[in-house]
Amino acid sequence: MGLTASVLAIDAGNSKTDVAVVAADGTVLATARGDGFRPPAVGVTAAVDALAGTVTRAYTAAGVDSVVHVSACLANADLPVEEEQLATALHARAWGASVDVRNDTFAILRAGVAEPRGVAVVCGAGINCVGMRPDGRTARFPALGRLSGDWGGGWGLAEEAIWHAARAEDGRGGPTALTDALPSHFALPSMYALIEAFHLEHIPPSRRHELTPVLFATARDGDAVARAIVDRLAQEVVSMATVALTRLDLLEEETPVLLGGGVLTAGHGRLDDGVRELLAARAPKAVASVVRERPVLGAALLGLDRLGADADVQRRVRGHFAAG
Repeated sequence: MGLTASVLAIDAGNSKTDVAVVAADGTVLATARGDGFRPPAVGVTAAVDALAGTVTRAYTAAGVDSVVHVSACLANADLPVEEEQLATALHARAWGASVDVRNDTFAILRAGVAEPRGVAVVCGAGINCVGMRPDGRTARFPALGRLSGDWGGGWGLAEEAIWHAARAEDGRGGPTALTDALPSHFALPSMYALIEAFHLEHIPPSRRHELTPVLFATARDGDAVARAIVDRLAQEVVSMATVALTRLDLLEEETPVLLGGGVLTAGHGRLDDGVRELLAARAPKAVASVVRERPVLGAALLGLDRLGADADVQRRVRGHFAAG
């Protein structure tokens, strides 16, 4: 060993981790994939220990033992103090001379734009939004769920659907097809049976997210309650994007608004149409598009931005992931 590459790019989400080792000319020397990154569940030390195995495999494949800069976009780095704690932990590993840690939403944003300028809203298990400008200014939200005023994400949509269906079945709420659709997904006869199964954990709590596609299918079939939930999500997405654009003084400029995460990339027609219609009304110069590039590309580009790489270098990195 003994070689030094330019960037170690890390995209560590809740379910999986991707890393890439990038040379100064933009050549991707090696990549590796590992398990999810979950400091709240296992602690920072154990989470970084798990990350180390993936990095070691990439370094071994690349034939290097260090880089100039580590660009890490990490799930659960929701607050600046958490980014600082994680940056300290990564720096202690001596993987590179310098380390930047950002929330993983920044990786999705940077992957979808030609320069570090724009806003991204990500809706997967949860919901988050970030924005950035080339001068280094950023906009972000704590993204801690209801505690920080968030609504949405696959988990939140499933909970909302269950709430409405439970009330419809016992008479506290109006009728909705969700009352039959949700328990039917688990081959159960009623909402009461579904509630009991979740409460007693006969159905693991982790499977609750399976009800989000059921909600969208029910909305597509015309159910008013399901449609209202989907419409509310569109409003939340646009609200976050508009606030981020305003904070960055980008509301009056043509600016990319990137949509990412499983819920926003699944092609739900009513949601997609709602987001674009509301965005056109509230931020008419915003240009919405779906991000399909791998987030580790965004982490690599952020690292190359930090090192002042030119456009040819960035195109080479993009070309690698486009080809893959």
